[in-house]
Amino acid sequence: MLDYAVEYEIVERNYARTFNVSDDVLKEKEENKRGHIPFTESEMKLLWENVNSVKYVDVVLIQCYSGWRPQELGLIKLENVDLENKTFTGGMKTDAGTNRLVPIHSKIFDLVKSRYEEALEIGSEYLINCTDTTTHRSSHKLTYDKYQSRFIKIRDMLKLNPLHRAHDGRMHFVTSAKKNEVDEYAIKYIVGHSINDITEKIYTERDIDWLKTEIEKIR
Repeated sequence: MLDYAVEYEIVERNYARTFNVSDDVLKEKEENKRGHIPFTESEMKLLWENVNSVKYVDVVLIQCYSGWRPQELGLIKLENVDLENKTFTGGMKTDAGTNRLVPIHSKIFDLVKSRYEEALEIGSEYLINCTDTTTHRSSHKLTYDKYQSRFIKIRDMLKLNPLHRAHDGRMHFVTSAKKNEVDEYAIKYIVGHSINDITEKIYTERDIDWLKTEIEKIR
């Protein structure tokens, strides 16, 4: 429509043509078109059994118990990780998704703590780093492509469902939360989904202790 308006001099410029959508956003769009599947109980058992022997299984498990998108995992800064209060802050994409405070589930606390200590050791400002392919500190940052390639290696090595993709840890979190009767608004707060209920969105205060209680319902 705007192209038509420019052609007939109704408007001077089509601003939609003046910027590029990032590759990560385009990839996520394609991923979402195909849907996602949670991990089975046996697959989760396999992941936990190999957390200390297969690289980056810990990152997959962190995603399964926190609901971060792959891109969001790579953008969490150390300054936004509070080990004392067991929370981390991050997020992207929407108003509901940015700067959201997520409790660190007790099952992954040691995994997050280990990643935190590694980041301090290598001098990285980010929580999760890729130190297996480069010695350049600036290249340690976890990107969507890096996460996806490592996820696929884990999937194939452990013989998980070949249909699994990088976003499935986020789907697993939501599925597990619903299965364990986590409050629907707690789920939305944690994963950054918009809340349409006016009373809940504007008039109801929810503190971090409530979110911690809800997230710990996930086994």
